[in-house]
Amino acid sequence: MAFYETLKLEKGMYSAPGKSFTQALEELDPSENYRGTPLEGLDAYQRQLKRFDIRVSGPGSDLVEKFFQTSDSTALFPEYVSRAVRQGMEQADLLPNLVATVTNIAGMDHRNLSSAPSDDDKSLKPVAEGAVLPQTTVTTKDHLVHLYKRGRMLVASYEALRFQKLDLFTVTLRQIGAYIARAQLQDAMNVLVNGDDGDSTATNIGTAGGAVDYAGLVSLWAGLAPYQLNTMLASTTTMQQILALSQMCDAQAGLNFQGTGKMITPLGATLLHAPSLTAKGVIGLDKTCALEMVQAGGVTTDYDKLIDRQLERASISVIAGFSRIFDGAVKTLCYQEQE
Repeated sequence: MAFYETLKLEKGMYSAPGKSFTQALEELDPSENYRGTPLEGLDAYQRQLKRFDIRVSGPGSDLVEKFFQTSDSTALFPEYVSRAVRQGMEQADLLPNLVATVTNIAGMDHRNLSSAPSDDDKSLKPVAEGAVLPQTTVTTKDHLVHLYKRGRMLVASYEALRFQKLDLFTVTLRQIGAYIARAQLQDAMNVLVNGDDGDSTATNIGTAGGAVDYAGLVSLWAGLAPYQLNTMLASTTTMQQILALSQMCDAQAGLNFQGTGKMITPLGATLLHAPSLTAKGVIGLDKTCALEMVQAGGVTTDYDKLIDRQLERASISVIAGFSRIFDGAVKTLCYQEQE
C-alpha cells in the first residue's frame, strides 16, 4: 500500500504558518517519490482525491457529499474550494499583463522601494577617465502599501449542496474567483492612476476632441519614453473607438481579432478591456517596471466552517495590494466628450 493511502489528514494542516494545505501535504508525501509511477504528474492533493475516489470535474463528477464520507476526506473540502476559486481568478485575471513583480509577505505591513531619477540621471553621458559614475538613489517609500481584502461570503446550507454535482459547484466557485480578480484589477488601476497614496496622479497626455484618435495614441507612446508602451487599458467605450480607427482596420489586425478575439494596436502594445474603468481615455504603461503586487497569503477560506459543514457563513477571501514602482512608467490619455 502506497504511503498516500495511509496519510492522516486533519484540519490543523490548514493552520501551518506560512504553508498552504497542499504544501503541508507535499512535505509529508513528496511528489518526487512517484516519478516513474502511474501517479507521476499528480500533486499531493490530487493523490488524496484519487485515494478517496473523488472526481471533481467532467461528466462523471461526484456529488458534494462525497467529500464528507470520512473525517480524512472531509479535510480535503476547503482546499477544493480554494482551488476552484483560484481557477476563476486565473481565468479572469488581467494582472499578469500589468504587474512587474509579485511580493508575498507574511504580515500586513510592506513598504515599496522608491527611485526617482532626474532628467540628468537618465541622460546617457559619457564618463571621463577617473570621473565619478552617476548614482541611482534607492530608498523606501514613506508610506505603507494599502492592502485590501476581497472576497465573498458563501451563503448556502449543506442540505442544499450535498446532492449537487461538484462540476456545477465548481462553476459557482469560479465566479467568486472572477469577482475577486475584477476587484483586484480595479485596485491596480486606481494605484496606476492615483499612486500608492492617492495623491500622486499619473501624468496625463491630453488629446483634443471627444474621442481617442491615432494621434493621441502616438502622443501617449512618445510621452512614455524612455519607458516602453507595451500595455494599454481602456473602458468599453474607448475600446470601441480604438477598434474603429482606420489604422485598426487593416487585414492583419482584423483577421487576428476575428479569428482569436485578441486585439492588437497600431503601436504593438497589448490592448486590455477593463469594463470597470470609468475614465474617458486610456491608461498606458510599461508592464516591466510600473506596478508591484503585494500578497498576504493566497485564497483563504473558513476551513473550520467548511469542514464542519457550516456553509451558511463561510468566507472566501484574498488580501492583496499594489504599489507603483516607477511613476514615469505609467501615463494616461484622457479626452472630454464634446457637448
